[in-house]
Amino acid sequence: MADPQFDAPGSASTEEVTAHEIASARELLRGLAVVTPMEESRWLSTVVGAPVHLKCENLQRTGSFKARGAFVRMSRLSGEERDWGVVAASAGNHAQGVALAAQQLGVRATVFMPEGAPIPKEKATRGYGADVVFAGTTLEGALGAARAFAEETGAVFIHPFDHVDIVAGQGTLGLEVLDEVPDVATVVVPTGGGGLLAGVAIAVKALRPDVRVVGVQAAGAAAFPDSLAQGRPVPLQTMRTMADGIAVGLPGDLTFAAVRDHVDDVLTVSEESLSRALLALLERAKVVVEPAGAAAVAALLDAPGDFTGPVVAVLSGGNIDPVLLGKVIQHGMAAAGRFLDVRVTIPDLPGGLARLLGEVGECGANVLEVTHERISPTLNLAEVDVHLQLETRGEDHAASVIARLHRAGYRVESR
Repeated sequence: MADPQFDAPGSASTEEVTAHEIASARELLRGLAVVTPMEESRWLSTVVGAPVHLKCENLQRTGSFKARGAFVRMSRLSGEERDWGVVAASAGNHAQGVALAAQQLGVRATVFMPEGAPIPKEKATRGYGADVVFAGTTLEGALGAARAFAEETGAVFIHPFDHVDIVAGQGTLGLEVLDEVPDVATVVVPTGGGGLLAGVAIAVKALRPDVRVVGVQAAGAAAFPDSLAQGRPVPLQTMRTMADGIAVGLPGDLTFAAVRDHVDDVLTVSEESLSRALLALLERAKVVVEPAGAAAVAALLDAPGDFTGPVVAVLSGGNIDPVLLGKVIQHGMAAAGRFLDVRVTIPDLPGGLARLLGEVGECGANVLEVTHERISPTLNLAEVDVHLQLETRGEDHAASVIARLHRAGYRVESR
């Protein structure tokens, strides 16, 4: 979970980011950041009814856009600041971006991670040469430790989004979008603290003010809608989302102003929509993203008729733990109606289960798991409940399976 404050003294800047600074950042990143692929998506184009392109920032170095801003920010530190080193707090993408930039620049980096941070992200951060210190059970605890470390040692705290250089670095992605899809009409960007959205919007609007720029937040961690409505950054009281890469409880002063002035809309998507989008990208586009990286596609699938094409959907990151990937795939299949979980009451007689499974097989559903329950206050002595987990082809197919079981005389309860 991301920090709801990010208010370390001296960590943020309230200066305005300009298109000139983004262009300068692009020159700085040449040969260091990857110009990530732009892939046309035929299946999404069919859904949306207009050309859709995927900006595959999941293939950026460190697996997310964060490396862009971190390198620009740290490359502009003075010699004395570099000597003191840098410090950051993160459970994932920001940690890896800071670690890689420090490695490239020969700067000592310390990254504080909460206990229980994903093992692959910890190992990747160490692999880039950063010192990893575990502190606290949440990211808030790790941030407190990082700030204390900065005060004690003089290390420069590298803010994850609210700094001119960070926003300028992330904005270089917007320039690539205009180069790769010159006739783009809509750009859709996953959004947490707003660094990527702000940078992309400033870059795009400077050259193509007619392009619609849309941010997308997870509904369980959406700080921007209320903040924009109230005209100032407003902290969330609670956050809950699988999309930890965009789980930020308070926009920065810099990013809030940029989003307010340059972004056309900020939308929210549910956990089910994120899961469906991640699964669709895996199956249809053969692309692996983390839940945050699927947010733009989730918005397109939720309301395909609301986006004028050509559309560019940014896949902001691909750093997902394999264990979580398996869970999200299952969640996505359930959300798409491709997992059917039912309890069926059958006669407790020889051949009863075989008859039930025969009905299921005739429907074309695949049985994943079967369990029995013989003791229940709702059962007669001659009955047994069978819990079935089935794989179906979608919502219509699942409904037809249930209808067939009802016609066969079974008592069916969907779960």
